[in-house]
Amino acid sequence: MQSFLERRFHLSQNHTSVKTELMAGITTFMTMAYILAVNPSILGSTGMDSGAIFVATALSSAVATFLMALFSNYPFALAPGMGLNAFFAFTVVGQMGYSWNTALAAVFIEGLIFIVLSITNVREAIFNCIPHSLKLGITSGIGLFIAFLGLQNAKIVVDGPTLVSMFPFRGSLADGTFASMGMGAVLAFVGILLTLVFMIKKVPGAILCGIVCTWILAMLCEVTGVYVPNPELGMFSVFPDFSSGFSIPSMAPTFFQMDFSGLLNLNFMTIMLSFLFVDLFDTLGTLIGVASKADMLDENGKLPRIRGALLADAIGTSFGAICGTSTVSTYVESSSGVMVGGRTGLTGIVTGVLFLIAIFFSPLFLAIPGFATAPALVVVGFLMANGIRNIDFSDIAEAAPAFLAMLAMPLTYSISEGICVGVISYTVINALTGRAKNVHWLMYVLSIAFFLKYIFV
Repeated sequence: MQSFLERRFHLSQNHTSVKTELMAGITTFMTMAYILAVNPSILGSTGMDSGAIFVATALSSAVATFLMALFSNYPFALAPGMGLNAFFAFTVVGQMGYSWNTALAAVFIEGLIFIVLSITNVREAIFNCIPHSLKLGITSGIGLFIAFLGLQNAKIVVDGPTLVSMFPFRGSLADGTFASMGMGAVLAFVGILLTLVFMIKKVPGAILCGIVCTWILAMLCEVTGVYVPNPELGMFSVFPDFSSGFSIPSMAPTFFQMDFSGLLNLNFMTIMLSFLFVDLFDTLGTLIGVASKADMLDENGKLPRIRGALLADAIGTSFGAICGTSTVSTYVESSSGVMVGGRTGLTGIVTGVLFLIAIFFSPLFLAIPGFATAPALVVVGFLMANGIRNIDFSDIAEAAPAFLAMLAMPLTYSISEGICVGVISYTVINALTGRAKNVHWLMYVLSIAFFLKYIFV
């Protein structure tokens, strides 16, 4: 076995060992296992079956990570992407009114297009046409949007006379909702603080540890009567239900449930392109970022075998849509495995196997309440927003469009609107200030397309 793994993954050549790759794979899984609890919570808000989403999440993560290992021999793990699942649930389904079946169809087609882009040079053209500052603004904006969703899911931020406001803790004592919604908000805030402390202390799997600790506190509060479940308010018991044993939930409610009836609709095309745009740049950014930490980039700053990595990501996306989950993407948490020595696809094989094993423990993951997974959304949002520091704010023509894109996402409750605002503003500002030659011609095409969308859609 040792010799087979050596030949297949070139361990010695990459200065690693089976033991190191094993530990790296476990570490990577621990840092991204929160998606098994968060994804069913987010996509479940669309009316999709949570059990089916859980299995789809674990299965698509495992398959995509296996493909990454086999196609590229890189230690990168994949799963349904944070931000893209929020766009799926809260923008496409919640705000725009499309069914989750139609959204899955858009994800499936986006994956097919990404496959084509991954085996041609088109992806480089698309990637290069978007200025670096705008890429940073879009990524940071998604981070702010995710953090905002986390605060909402925890009921820390609610509707109010000023559009949004803090949860009315004093008022909840009077109307009797504090024991359920109020305690959920308190526990979520405690979870955010705990997760950040774990991260500062460099605890392995800090995000997952934050979720588990918040969940344990919630169980203690329910046992002592401090937290009182109230299904009418969406606050359920936090104890897992093992009445059916460790059976695997059926994927039938979401498996191959895509609706292609609106395929030629302009709005459908916009949604599909939005998925593609965010997935493309998020994947490329993650690959380059994690690879740089592992010194995998060549002398020109490029990632060898990137075509295989992108292809694995693309196939994983279409496979995930078939199973019943949002866009599968390369996870920045892969850097945790890299930091403990993971250098080959064997790390990914280990991570993928752990995702498959997790399918048998669905009662545990599905019992984790939304206010316990909310800290993960806030912290992941924080991590995504750190790109702000790399934007050159001394150059207004570069920084202002990035800022507008970043600001528009949480305020319009839409990732796609932020992208549109950023692209249009960048093109117009630079064209009117004598810097038109700095704008790629594809940016003009995108700007016109987005502008027409606002007029006719």
